[in-house]
Amino acid sequence: MNYKFVSDRFKALCGNKITISGTIREWQKEQELPKECVFCYTTENLQMDHLIPRNRGGNDSADNMVWSCQKCNSSRGDKGVFVWLGLKEKDNLHRLVAGKYLKRLFDLHTEKETMFISKDNIETLCKECKNKPACIEWDKVKELTCFCLESIF
Repeated sequence: MNYKFVSDRFKALCGNKITISGTIREWQKEQELPKECVFCYTTENLQMDHLIPRNRGGNDSADNMVWSCQKCNSSRGDKGVFVWLGLKEKDNLHRLVAGKYLKRLFDLHTEKETMFISKDNIETLCKECKNKPACIEWDKVKELTCFCLESIF
């Protein structure tokens, strides 16, 4: 996943320059994918995984579910996808899965009215964020990163 692309798409969504494509269209594209773990691409020990974990506010809707192997699912636990993958590996997330995840995050930020927090006011998100250990690990404390997208759950 290209962070600049994600950032540009996110800004375009916020500015109503583009719209989120329909669930049916995304579902059809997803059905064309091979049945494999969306993180490591193995076909063994697959199970349904929640992009946003249930214990952090995620639901059982198709928009929040992906195929994951038992090893990746257990390793990730209730971490956000970006926190779990880290800043280097996040760019390897399949585009369809990244899009699905970003749409869920977009919806959550809209619901919580945190969509338009500027870089200058990032501390507003930091106060409630559960991702501080990741920000410290990557030396990104009080910087706007993909971890901030996951700060709301």
